[in-house]
Amino acid sequence: MCGWLWSLYRGRHQYGAFHEAQTLLLTVVTVASILFVVNVLFISQPGLPRSTTLVALPVAFVLMGGTRHLQRVVRERNTRPRESAQRTLVYGAGQTGAYLVRRMLTDPTSPYVPVGLIDDDPHKGHLRLSNVPVIGSRRDLKKAAADTNAVALVLCIARADADFIRKLSDEADEAGLRMMVLPLLSELLQTGMKLGDLRDVAIEDIIGRHPVNTEIESVAGYIKGKRVLVTGAGGSIGAELCRQISSFSPKEVIMLDRDESALHGVQMTILGHGLLDSSDVVLADIRDAEAISKIFNDRKPEVVFHAAALKHLPMLEQYPDEGWKTNVIGTLNVLAAARSVGVETFVNISTDKAANPTSVLGHSKRVAERLTAWYASETKSAYLSVRFGNVIGSRGSMLPTFIAQIEAGGPVTVTDPEVTRFFMTIPEACQLVIQAGAIGRPGEALILDMGSPVRILDVAQRMVAMSERPIEIVFTGLREGEKLHEELLGISEIDLRPFHPQITHTTVPPLEPGDLDPSQWQHPTIRSVEAPKAYFTSPLGSQND
Repeated sequence: MCGWLWSLYRGRHQYGAFHEAQTLLLTVVTVASILFVVNVLFISQPGLPRSTTLVALPVAFVLMGGTRHLQRVVRERNTRPRESAQRTLVYGAGQTGAYLVRRMLTDPTSPYVPVGLIDDDPHKGHLRLSNVPVIGSRRDLKKAAADTNAVALVLCIARADADFIRKLSDEADEAGLRMMVLPLLSELLQTGMKLGDLRDVAIEDIIGRHPVNTEIESVAGYIKGKRVLVTGAGGSIGAELCRQISSFSPKEVIMLDRDESALHGVQMTILGHGLLDSSDVVLADIRDAEAISKIFNDRKPEVVFHAAALKHLPMLEQYPDEGWKTNVIGTLNVLAAARSVGVETFVNISTDKAANPTSVLGHSKRVAERLTAWYASETKSAYLSVRFGNVIGSRGSMLPTFIAQIEAGGPVTVTDPEVTRFFMTIPEACQLVIQAGAIGRPGEALILDMGSPVRILDVAQRMVAMSERPIEIVFTGLREGEKLHEELLGISEIDLRPFHPQITHTTVPPLEPGDLDPSQWQHPTIRSVEAPKAYFTSPLGSQND
């Protein structure tokens, strides 16, 4: 009766599992206690020791538990991977590794069978997971591959960064192992881990993995129940921001863009339809101060993420006025509208090119940072900027360009053999942006620690090697305004990390809108000097203020 009451005989637990053992122990103890009380109070037959039930308790538990464990062993033996499964080493003997090994061993259709674990923790030298032993550390990888005849290596550290993956990938190649990785932790938390999630190392893993430990509670605190507006919502960053923000239970997500097709695409990914007839999508251009002001007055957003911008450096070098109109005046329009309705949190998305700027793009984004800082001083609210490097996979970025060139048969073009850049993935960039709103202070710029800069030539060579095609790499020379090496901090900026070990806080000097001068924007020599009154002293600033 007790076993039935606690579902011991109704398939509540997997046979031989730890939780079934707990339920079994509870059942045996309960039954033994009842029998002991009955024996003491109601049975007076001589010769029957009262301790009989207490002695029988562990015996019954061992026999019942042993039977269940034996049944589990038989079942698991029948569900082991087939002989054709690839012999696989698992890097990482933590909780994720233990789960993956167990999944491999209990799935008869698994294409992989674990034959050993690799872990750098010396305390795990004698550890076994599901009877699969730890057989060495990273320095023993080549020997472990030879001893076990393994052909594949699975990196089972979901938060491994790009530097680590790049080095381990090279070592796996030397050991003759095909290396596979798990998705990012943020993806695993959303979908759960499946064997089908394992995939070969991609170039994005090698150059752009920089996991951010997002503090969900603090993020949810300033987004939950709030009206959130995202400018540039149809772009790569804006669309991912909308997707991530939606998971924090906002009252409303207002997606603003001037591209109706882009809005259709992001609405499809978030809501599953692209009807474009609901209030969550707004068609407007941030250059239009009147339209932006009306939208803010009508919708009253409480949190704003400003992602709308022109961002292609060579194009803005040709058309600097367009960079001025969108990145400077457009940002000013959004800031002024935000202040007019009392926006609590304003996050301006910037770029590493704003640090010691040498290009139209860098200067325009630096001015946007300084305008944001001025509005922070005026409103005393969390108006701040977020600065990061190249975003992998965004439209027009390096990787899609290289892929297209390789598919066309080459050549792959690189500006300079020594040029380097910082990289991060779109989801990680958006995690940083959302995190910034939680920990950033008024007038600051926040910068993610993106590890070491990556040499573009190395990326091109890896991609050509992965294509297994004879593709030529051609050097075209640095373009106007381009740097050989990007910087994350300006000359006078200090690397302070008061709240998060991966996020630098730096103070941005404010720039009053009335001090902007569009006539001086036409002269690159003037743009090279950072001064409070370097950009604007015309009525346009005050009418947008």
